[in-house]
Amino acid sequence: MNKVFIILGLITTFLIGVSFVGCKGTQNFLPYVEKLPLPKFGLYDYGLERIVDYKKYGEFKGIGTENYKYIIKDQEGLSKAVGEGIYPNTTSFRWDPKYQEYRKQGYLRGNHWNFLYGQDPLASFFVWCSAPEPPGVKQFYIAQILERAGLLSHAIKAYYAIVIHYPGVYGWTYWHTPWYIGPTSLYRIKFLLRRYPELKMKLVGASIFIKNGQDNNILNDKAVVNPGQIIEIASEKDVFPKKINLRAHKIVEIKGGKRTKLVRYDNGHWQLQVDGHPYIIKGVTYSPTKIGQSPDNGTMKNWMYYDYNGNGLPDGPYDAWIDWNKNNRQDSDEYAVGDFSILRAMGVNTLRIYHHPDEVNKKLLRDLYRRFGIRVVMGDFLGMYTIGSGASWDEGTDYSNPVHQKNMIESVKKMVNEFKDEPYVLFWLLGNENNYGVANNAKKNPEAYYRFVNKVAKIIKEMDPTRPVAICNGDMLYFDKFAKYCPDVDIYGLNAYRGNSGFGDVWELGHRLAPGKALMITEYGCPAYAKAMSREEIERAQALYYLGCWEDILFNSAEYDGVGNSIGGFAFEYLDEWWKGYEPFVHNTESRWPGPFIDGYMYEEWLGWFGQGDGKDSPFKRSPRQVFYYLRKAWRE
Repeated sequence: MNKVFIILGLITTFLIGVSFVGCKGTQNFLPYVEKLPLPKFGLYDYGLERIVDYKKYGEFKGIGTENYKYIIKDQEGLSKAVGEGIYPNTTSFRWDPKYQEYRKQGYLRGNHWNFLYGQDPLASFFVWCSAPEPPGVKQFYIAQILERAGLLSHAIKAYYAIVIHYPGVYGWTYWHTPWYIGPTSLYRIKFLLRRYPELKMKLVGASIFIKNGQDNNILNDKAVVNPGQIIEIASEKDVFPKKINLRAHKIVEIKGGKRTKLVRYDNGHWQLQVDGHPYIIKGVTYSPTKIGQSPDNGTMKNWMYYDYNGNGLPDGPYDAWIDWNKNNRQDSDEYAVGDFSILRAMGVNTLRIYHHPDEVNKKLLRDLYRRFGIRVVMGDFLGMYTIGSGASWDEGTDYSNPVHQKNMIESVKKMVNEFKDEPYVLFWLLGNENNYGVANNAKKNPEAYYRFVNKVAKIIKEMDPTRPVAICNGDMLYFDKFAKYCPDVDIYGLNAYRGNSGFGDVWELGHRLAPGKALMITEYGCPAYAKAMSREEIERAQALYYLGCWEDILFNSAEYDGVGNSIGGFAFEYLDEWWKGYEPFVHNTESRWPGPFIDGYMYEEWLGWFGQGDGKDSPFKRSPRQVFYYLRKAWRE
């Protein structure tokens, strides 16, 4: 197995910033179509084979096992077949006259990481072809650059070279969790072939499973690899996602009850149902914050109650207005319609909220449900940020501490008793990234945490047998422990920011390790800010990020021929929050950490579907971004 131990600040980045032009006539998975981007440069050496037949140039051993390897027998032939920039062809780019010109002009000088999202993709390509990084890491970023340049067939070859040669290679994220490049590349290929059926290629039989890959200990990892193969197809229909007729399948398991239930069909697919009807979560986290307020200085007000215009109604839900022309003033035709109306118009059907620490306005949520048809997933933090446990921040919640346990159980019981008869509650949610160990010991003692989670889930079901119980974790860290110790938790929810192609191996990993669980994405999103890009380019990239994530959620739901364990997801977030950079009156543009976003960085104050413009007229003004139009079309049509 190939492994590289490397810590890179940008190792988690994915391709985001491709611009597309809408067109008609080509079939696509989503309600509208995106044209292939025009190539931004030509290659000197495209290679002799569009789809490389690796069997001609080497030997596969141990397919489907931990001992997989590909042994090259004809390196010269393989180099000619793959073309420049793709292993083992590491030199032919040097003969490109453009490379000689760029080198002579000094265009290739500087740190290679600074070229990753450069404005000249050809320069980025040349620099990364000779970058001083391990081969698997270098190959991934070359593939990314090729994709961004619109050279999709060559990009797919580059991603597939990782699957063939470096399936177990890894790096480290900013959060010091392993990032597995092989599975990432595999699912990038699947996304591109699904998004662009025009390529008439299909990946069959390929899989990479990292055994023991759910913890932070890379020493116990083993990659089980089947490289499969990419084949040519005659028709786009052969790769287009297919709808499943669930009426032809029997229900073999039911979780939940009268109000909300999960059903599993005999094909293994899970479906969420409400009142007997299919229900996929088209959700968003909603917490509109007036500019200048911050929890850090104790000035944050409860959005369910604040009423700054004094009309007796909560401002955001009922009095927000859309600044359609973005001129930062309310024109005569820009009426106060309220966020609840906007959410309904977008097709949102669910909000994610918590019953503490702020008081919940039941009257408001009843109106949200009865007039606007929107439900809520009601949550308890279960000791995250020490909320509900009674622990101090320095002490942190201890999931083996009987006193902390008692406090958290009482908090959960209070939630269920207070809201179990409310028709707007879809189901119950426990925690919020507790497995990352912020002010708690879930990361240090995951067994104690998950045993306690399961104990709480059983208590909830005794109190309310009519609804399922879910958990909210940070990505898939310790998912194997969850699968082992939480038999009474019905839904695994994860906050995941993996890029514009969706969530990679999440669905297959969930099915492999916990086939008895449905999955949902409890947070996904992308900031509407990036350096050195136009506002239009940024908003398009943000919108395509959301679109790719939703496509992945939908494709893996019970309605389609993906894995079938997806029940939906919650976008993060509805409206920009200005307080996260600790200057609540400033819309901060400093990057918080590297990650899979438009220019490789997170700008945490720019995550909204809507901005707040110049900051005036807060908390009423909503400045729409392109994602508003994209998701409205996808969710309504």
